[in-house]
Parts: sequence; C-alpha cells; structure tokens
Amino acid sequence: MSNNVEEMNRAVRQARDRVEPFYREVRRVIVGQNALIDRLLLGLLTDGHLLLEGLPGLAKTLAVRTVARALHLHFQRIQFTPDLLPADVVGTQIYNPRTGEFTVKKGPIFANVVLADEINRSPAKVQSALLEAMQEKQVTIGEQSHVLSQPFIVLATQNPIEQEGTYPLPEAQVDRFMLKLKLTYPSRDEELAILERMGGIEPDLTVNPVLGPEDVAALRKTLDGIYVDEKINHYIVDLIHATRRPADYGLDLAGLIQYGASPRATIFLKRAAKGMAFLDGRGYVTPEDVKTIAPDVLRHRIQVTYEAEAEELNAEALLQRILDGLPVP
Repeated sequence: MSNNVEEMNRAVRQARDRVEPFYREVRRVIVGQNALIDRLLLGLLTDGHLLLEGLPGLAKTLAVRTVARALHLHFQRIQFTPDLLPADVVGTQIYNPRTGEFTVKKGPIFANVVLADEINRSPAKVQSALLEAMQEKQVTIGEQSHVLSQPFIVLATQNPIEQEGTYPLPEAQVDRFMLKLKLTYPSRDEELAILERMGGIEPDLTVNPVLGPEDVAALRKTLDGIYVDEKINHYIVDLIHATRRPADYGLDLAGLIQYGASPRATIFLKRAAKGMAFLDGRGYVTPEDVKTIAPDVLRHRIQVTYEAEAEELNAEALLQRILDGLPVP
C-alpha cells in the first residue's frame, strides 16, 4: 500500500505543477482571495458548482471572470434581474412561419463555465431553470433534451439575503451547489495593492488561457485516484449523520437543527476533501482536509430552528460545535 501511495503522491505533485500557470495568470488580476481561487479551481476539478456570497464590491464577478479567462473553455455570463425569464437562461423554440417548423435557440446555459451573476435577484421560477442543467447536465427545450458540453460548472454570485430586492434560493437548488463561499473584506495591505493595481481608468485585466478541456479531464482523473482510507470514509459519514442526529454522537444540540445535510453532501464532502489533498500536492486525504473544507460544503445545507436563531446561533456555529465534538480518526 505504501508504494501505491508514494506513486500517487508523485502523480499528484506532477499534476499539481500543471496548474501553477493558472494561478500565475489569475493573480495578475486578483489580489489576495487565495481561498476563493483555490475553491474555484477545486469546483472545476471535482465537477461541483459554487455559490459565492458577499456584499457588493468584493470582486466576486471579477474573480469568476478572471478564472474563466484563464481556461480554454466557453464562458457565458447571465445577469439575473427581476424581469428575467427561464427562456432567457436555457433557450426557447422559435416558430418559422415559412416552413411551419420550430427551431431551437439555445440560451447562455450552453457553455462550459456559466457565471450566474446575482442569482438571487430573480424569482424562484428563473432560479429553478438551472436545476436540470446543474444536476442532469442537460437542458430540455420543448420536447427535446440537449446534453451540455463537458466540463460544465455554474459559478453563481449572490448578495446577502437581508439586502433589499433579493429572493432566497429554493432549498432544492441550494443543495446542488457543492460549495458555498462567504467573502469578506480584504486586509489593509491587500486593499492598498488593489488600489495600486485597479486605480487607473483602464486597468490591465489581461489573462492568458492556460488550461483546456483535455487538461481538466486529465486532472480530474488524477484527482479521482487520490487514496481515501476507510477511517476517513467513516469520519465523513459520521460528520453528516451528526448534523441529523447529534444526540447519537453525544452532542448537546437538541432543538437547534431543523434539517441536517443530505446524502449529496456526503458525496460532495469526499470529493472536496480529495480536492484539498490535490491542492496540497498529496495523494491521500487526511482528516484535516475534511475539517478544512466541511464548512464550505455544509454551511448551506443545515437548517437551524427558531430556537437557534433566538440564541443567535447560525449553521456555521452549530457545524463548528459538531466538528469540535466529533472524534477525529
């Protein structure tokens, strides 16, 4: 087994070196936000969609656009507004009166990387238009289903739901996002660097594409081979079950969690932990990989009760209690 792990370590380190040009290109534009860039790449390599939440002006859209430009992939941006229609996202059928036939006009969802900008500015019927595409990797227009090109990833940005003019995402759609990231303000030094880089009238946002579909497929294959010990699998399952039945694990969270994480979260947590190991250049997953990425995988999947809200406890605080109280293998 040790020989296999060493071989996997070498393969992962070689594959990890292949993404260094990607980081160099992205950092030509983006200052700081290292965790965000890592998670964006992780989502691409693990076939998971990302939801980015933060106040306006935190470079959510710029980060996604820059990442997309560093890839030899088809990129589309959809600006979600209150008057947007589902057909504006997935496409529609157009009637030709001369031939008496309908032709399909594909929407912007037909791309490799789709930026759903301010996704919670549109009502639920438009948000739900993404459900089939995100889960089934296909879109139905009329009576025909159209398979989307691979890789396919949705990178959605949203403003905090407390802001005026926002619509909470349906729970079914939120669960389809592998990771939910919360962006915060940059440090003083980072903001000074931002000012120097972006303070001009026309700042240089040039990014050269360095990774293509073949590269992504090869990196995914390498990542899929990363070793996960049986104890890690049990730890992941225990962590998910602890969000549903915390008392079974000796956790005093009675009356605070309304709904725990779904089985989809179990799958995503393992994939994301493999992604963390890959970014660290390792061919095996450690418990620390799981603990590091767990908040991003689970923060949007735990529904707290009114009692928890009354105690000013959110999902992240309860998740931290679970991570601190659950034995680590």
